[in-house]
Amino acid sequence: MIIASAAGLRAQGERMRVIAENLANADSLPEKAGEQPYRRKVLTFRNHLDRALGVDVVEIGRRTVDRSEFGRRLEPGHPAADADGYVLQPNINSLVEFMDMREAQRSYEANLTTIETAKAMLVRTLDILRP
Repeated sequence: MIIASAAGLRAQGERMRVIAENLANADSLPEKAGEQPYRRKVLTFRNHLDRALGVDVVEIGRRTVDRSEFGRRLEPGHPAADADGYVLQPNINSLVEFMDMREAQRSYEANLTTIETAKAMLVRTLDILRP
């Protein structure tokens, strides 16, 4: 139980790092015409059997980029503006990122609570077994 929860902590911690990177780059625009802006990164999870321990644990499956369309903003004076005056914006929706971060935070907290509960149960068991 503790090993699976520790793996969950690592996976959710990495997820929060990727979300933070996405949020930090939400307003990053290309520097010159023809360049693309920052593209949102996404993670997938997968189950992995730890044969040494005989436990299924979660781990990061793939790190990919979101291939959805970039936004466009009218900014004719920007160096990266196209002929029509539009600049490509990152394909990041801050609301979605904040919702994902909240979900990752709750999953992280649930795994931490599981570890704390298992630790308390082990301590209580040792207390019972002491003469």
